[in-house]
Amino acid sequence: MTITLGAWWWSSSPSGDAQPVVAEPTFVVDEEEPAPAILHVHVAGEVRRPGVVRLVAGSRIVDAIEAAGGATPAAVLAGVNLASEVLDGAQIVVPSSSVGPVPAVDNDGVVVVNRATLTELESLPGVGPVLAERILAHRDEHGPFEAVEDLLDVSGIGEATLARLRPLIRIP
Repeated sequence: MTITLGAWWWSSSPSGDAQPVVAEPTFVVDEEEPAPAILHVHVAGEVRRPGVVRLVAGSRIVDAIEAAGGATPAAVLAGVNLASEVLDGAQIVVPSSSVGPVPAVDNDGVVVVNRATLTELESLPGVGPVLAERILAHRDEHGPFEAVEDLLDVSGIGEATLARLRPLIRIP
């Protein structure tokens, strides 16, 4: 936003009439744009400086990896969607060629929907082969899910099913 300040005053003309005189603006003040939102993201795995990095809102996973010093030579970047937008509080794990693929089921039994196979999805309560296939088809057609709520776009998943699955799944 720009604020322009100027001045005006009254002056007498040769005929004796008072005439307003308007001066050109004396100065202009530009207000700064609001600072962008800052995201905190945990980058782990095959990066040079694993840990929490700070990024501006709208950053991509590739930006988070660069902020963590870049990928190591053992990194398998094909296992990461570098173009995905980063969410505040997310964890990004860059897999290693030495340990094989990153498992889709965490140590605590939580299924990572964007890496899960048909069998891993079927292990979730209420998800049979048909619904698991729909989840995979949606993921293949539209790309990785960005939020748990995106599962509502899959035919057969409503609010009740999502509420039941929420504690058993994660997206990033």
